[in-house]
Amino acid sequence: MAKHSPVSESSAHMDLTDALPVVPESTTSRVLVNNDVMRIVQFTFDAGEMLTEHASPRAVAVQLVSGRMRFTVEGTEHGMRDGDVIYLAPGASHSLVAETACRMSLVMVDVSD
Repeated sequence: MAKHSPVSESSAHMDLTDALPVVPESTTSRVLVNNDVMRIVQFTFDAGEMLTEHASPRAVAVQLVSGRMRFTVEGTEHGMRDGDVIYLAPGASHSLVAETACRMSLVMVDVSD
């Protein structure tokens, strides 16, 4: 589990391409921010890697930083390219398949009723 970071403290996360390279035949991730309202995770996927269908209780913004992937939300597939963004409502089922080596940033935000 990633270290809890207070909401009141700013942080900078630099040189992520070097710190989190694409590893052959692997999916890797690094938690960058983890506090009471937000969690930011950077992922890398080698071509062909996938995440099976799952859901998060948090609102999620996914940005594909580089590469191409097929990202399925509630049964609808989206072909993502560099810079594309998908928003997931809390509880939305989703999965992905990396078509090329990819780098993806994921921001999860707690929402109040």
